[in-house]
Order: sequence, then structure tokens, then C-alpha cells
Amino acid sequence: MLAERITPMGLSKTIWTNPTEFLKHQQPENPVLFFAPSAVQAVARRFLAGFPGFVTYAVKSNPGEEMIENLLAAGVKGFDCASPFEIDLIRRLAPDAAIHYNNPVRSRTEIAHGVARQVKSWSVDSHSELAKLVELVPAEGCEISVRFKLPVAGAAYNFGAKFGATEDVAVELLKIVAAAGFIPSITFHPGTQCTDPNAWASYIREAAVIARRAGVKIARLNVGGGFPSHRAVGVAPQLDETFATIDRVAAEAFGADRPGLVCEPGRAMCGDAFTLAARVKAVRDGTHIFLNDGLYGSLFELGQIGIIDRISVLTPDGTLRKGAIHSRICFGPTCDSVDRLPGEVPLPDDLAEGDFVIFEGMGAYSTVTNSRFNGFGELALVTVLGQKL
Repeated sequence: MLAERITPMGLSKTIWTNPTEFLKHQQPENPVLFFAPSAVQAVARRFLAGFPGFVTYAVKSNPGEEMIENLLAAGVKGFDCASPFEIDLIRRLAPDAAIHYNNPVRSRTEIAHGVARQVKSWSVDSHSELAKLVELVPAEGCEISVRFKLPVAGAAYNFGAKFGATEDVAVELLKIVAAAGFIPSITFHPGTQCTDPNAWASYIREAAVIARRAGVKIARLNVGGGFPSHRAVGVAPQLDETFATIDRVAAEAFGADRPGLVCEPGRAMCGDAFTLAARVKAVRDGTHIFLNDGLYGSLFELGQIGIIDRISVLTPDGTLRKGAIHSRICFGPTCDSVDRLPGEVPLPDDLAEGDFVIFEGMGAYSTVTNSRFNGFGELALVTVLGQKL
């Protein structure tokens, strides 16, 4: 354990060497998220060095001040915001940062909020929402990116079910954006946890088709988020391959009219920065495992995109369980039967009550979806030098 220091609100003031050290000495009864600043800065620098354009962070994935401050320290200068709260957070922590307000549907009050806080980049996917932007956003120096969608596979779930214009509508919107005097751009989102680099290739080629049909030379192409975090043992994200694919296909598709590129990773930036420790409340008749965290807590997203299998189990004294692995049904702590982790979870057969189940790569959407349903959900944030147990 190292010396005390002042940290952002919500974090412990003590920096621990690793999760094992904390768990062995503190024996927490509530779930704990371990935050490693070094992991945030490492992946941020990887994006800044490898992505062939401007890197922004999707704040929604983890809006913790500790995340934002470490991204700024690593050199990130842009942020994708989806609400007035997120805009105000970034303006407070990084007054000069570029803010992209890329939630395509906003109330007039929300638009006015963004304008008042000097938001210069907006996205849109419909005629009705574009009319509001044209009415309320000053055109000079402001960018509007037309968001389109494709039926592309390869992601954990499809963002196109909610957002994105068809090709024909995108062409119409882009013409209006240019005619109204805004900086015309295009954006898309290939879907969350997108593991296939070719998904970006399909979208980039379609963006070039839309720009040509509209007769508009776009200033920038925002290739969205969707960059995967490390969720499966032995399956590391292909970030470098994805960067290379984006770079190559943008050059091929647009030629001399190649726009500037923008990306907005969320989970890929914050996922590996946090590790979750959930304690075993009970082993019911040797079959069902009950944890002190679940789908109403920081494990909510597992119900949407499946289990993270980067899982270890520690005894209360910090010893790694090494029993044979077999799958078991795992429930969260609430009285709701929906509170069950998806499928069956691979766990050692010598797991026992009081053990700690460690889920690596839990930085994305864990803090923001954690609720206090049934009186559970108390979640500690602890700073560690590294996540290795």
C-alpha cells in the first residue's frame, strides 16, 4: 500500500498496489471497482498514435472525473457528449476541449444549452431534427455531421435500430447542411464491441457514395465508436488492424476528396482501466452462485452483450483458486429473478462462500448503470497501480 493522496470524488484516497492487496486487507462486503490510471493513459496513447485522425472520447461509457482527467493527461483533446450534463462536465474539467454533441435527437432546450457552451460539432439523422439545428445553431464555424446506417453484422448489438438515416435520406440531409452554410460532414456507428475491422470498411465506402450523390465535399468523416474492449480470454482487440483498415479504405473510397477522420471510442478507452471484485454471498446446495453484484448493479451490461470470461476467483486471504473450471448459474443479490448473469459462468469448482470473483475489463457502462434497487448497489472505487492480481 502506498501513501495517501487526493483523488477525484468517489475514489479512495489510498493507492493500492493491486486488487489482491486491497481485498486481502480490507475484506469488503460490497462490490469494488479497481481503477488503474496507467491503463487509461496507455490505451489513450495507443489511439492517439495509431488512429489516422482526431481522437475523441465517448463520455457516456464512463463519465468519471478520474477517467476524464487521465485522458486529458494522455493528450486527448476531444469529447463526444450526449447530454447537457456531459457537456457541462467537460467544460468544467477541460474548458478548451472540442465537444461533439452527437446524440442525433435533442430538445430545443438541449440545443440551446450546447450553443451557449460553444459546441461546434453536431450530428443529425432526420429532416425534423436538422430543421431544429438550422433554426437554433449559428452556421458560421459549426459542423453538422449526417449520420447514416447500414445492415452490417459484426457488433454485439446494432445501433442502427435507433439512429441513422438511410442512404437516400442521408443524401438529402447532406445537401441541406451544405446549402445552409454549415461545415458538411458524415458520421456513422458500426455498433458496440465491433470485432470485425471490415465493418468500418463497408461504412466508409457507403459514406463516399453518399457524398458523391449529394455533390458535397465533406470536411470530416466520423467513423464512430464501436472499437472493442478486451472481454474474452485470448482474444485481444485488433485495434491496429482496424486503424489500418480505416486509413486504407478512406484513401481508396474518397481519393483526392479524402476528408479528415474522427473517431469516438468509449469502451475501448475505459474498459481495461477497471476491474470488478464481487463477493460470493452463497453457494446454494453446491449449484447456484449468489454474488453481491448483478444485473441491477455494475454487471448490467453483461445482460445486453454477454458474459466477460476474463474471470478469476480469490479466497479471502488472496489466494488464487485453481480448481477445475466448470460453468455455473450466477445470480445477483436482489430478490428479482431477472437478476441472473447470462448463460452460465466459468468458475473453479473449489469456489466457496466469501470468495471474491474478479471480472477484468469492467470499465465500460458499469458505474453509470449501477442502481440501488432493493437497497443494494453500494460500489466502492479504489485506485491501484496495476490490475494484475
